[in-house]
Amino acid sequence: MEKQLSIEEIQNFEGKYPKQLWMLFLTEMWERFCFYGMRGILTIFMVGQLTLTDKEANLKYGAIQAFVYAFTFIGGIFADKILGFKKSLFFGGITMVLGNLLIAVSPHDFFYLGITLSIIGTGFFKPNISSMVGELYHEHDGRRDAGFSLFYSGINIGAFLGGILCVYLGKYHSWSYAFLASAIVMVIGLVTFVFTKKHLGPIGNSPLLHLTINKRRIREVAVYIGSLLSIPLIFIMVKDTDYTDAFMYTIGPLAMIYFFYEMYKIGNWGAQKKLLAAFIFILFYLFFNAFFEQSGGSLNLFAENNLHHHLLSFPMDPNFINNSANSLFVIIFSPLVGILWIAMYKQKIEPNTVIKFGIGFLFLALAFYVFYYTRFFANAEGVTSLNVFTVAYLIITFGELCLGPIGMSIVTKLSPKPLYGMMMGLWFLASAYGQYAAGIFGADMSTDDNNASLLVKLQAYTEGYKHLAIYALVCGILLIVASPLIRKLMADVK
Repeated sequence: MEKQLSIEEIQNFEGKYPKQLWMLFLTEMWERFCFYGMRGILTIFMVGQLTLTDKEANLKYGAIQAFVYAFTFIGGIFADKILGFKKSLFFGGITMVLGNLLIAVSPHDFFYLGITLSIIGTGFFKPNISSMVGELYHEHDGRRDAGFSLFYSGINIGAFLGGILCVYLGKYHSWSYAFLASAIVMVIGLVTFVFTKKHLGPIGNSPLLHLTINKRRIREVAVYIGSLLSIPLIFIMVKDTDYTDAFMYTIGPLAMIYFFYEMYKIGNWGAQKKLLAAFIFILFYLFFNAFFEQSGGSLNLFAENNLHHHLLSFPMDPNFINNSANSLFVIIFSPLVGILWIAMYKQKIEPNTVIKFGIGFLFLALAFYVFYYTRFFANAEGVTSLNVFTVAYLIITFGELCLGPIGMSIVTKLSPKPLYGMMMGLWFLASAYGQYAAGIFGADMSTDDNNASLLVKLQAYTEGYKHLAIYALVCGILLIVASPLIRKLMADVK
């Protein structure tokens, strides 16, 4: 029997990246294909196939995405306390596969039930693979940011491929094929993980190894059964967004109480200050997602209806651009931005993490102003330039690169190891509230009438984007002004 690697052997790797990172990279890449593939088709499927209005589709989209990320908080806690990251990830992946297969059988009949299973599955999968990436490094290993940047590239390769293929299959062939493709790639990701997880050593093992096998198994089975018993509740809340409101008003305060309880239990003021700094990053990540996640909602519908089908004179479906341009730009420009940070570091002018977050919001503000500015390129029917729309996504990319790759990394740096899963869960819970807010923002700028003219829709959406530009600008300025105070809370963490 092959000897299991110790945590010390894993963390004392040579070179820039630990070999285990490539295994997690591939697993996450295929999961993100599945997730972003579905994300890219949700609103256009609901409007075109389920005959929802734009407003209803935006609210439903926000609710679905909110539940996906809210469950990452719950999944993170169960992984921390009972399952361990490895079993949590596998259970989540299997549940996601079943959800996609169910929709593929009959998209119209099983859409909400399949989405419910995908919500539960992503909740158990998503936060735990990020936590395992964090554990590959010593607490003060300077290579951690580079590792998360590579991991982030994996996310975007999967998102790019899924965003194009699922939209293409759904719009031009069969919606069943689109959901089947998501299931197949998720199986590939799971198989990759199963055959490589032995190289992770003790990382991701159950935290209950000190118990007898029977006691441990009882608790694990209870988690699985409890998750499946929640299916009817989630199904009802996804179908009726009024229930979503009640859920979101409940889970957020409870999560905050739990966070402050765990922070109080530490009893060390230095560690508590770092957790408080992590909480501030998480809060602003919520705001970032409220703006950024228009991509899957209002911007998806805007692309479907209000954009020319030519990019630089080449034929192009606007939904391909909406769902994949950002990911492609991240893949292209992420290494260049990394080189820029290194060059600035050598010149001792690199902005600190808080300033980078603030700059990310400033780019986001500029991007949404460009989305607003598309109204001035529209023809009399309300159809506008795909070229200008694409430029806005290029700008968004630089905003995301200032915030996204370092966000997960800084949260793990500021968190004590026993709270990794919970803090990554909080990070994704912030995404949940961002998605929820994104749905509300998108609904507010939508029309109730699906028969409204394209010109009316153009004016409504672009006016909404102008308001989002202002909100993002305010957030960026606030972060930059408050950076000295936040840096004090972070102490020695860079």
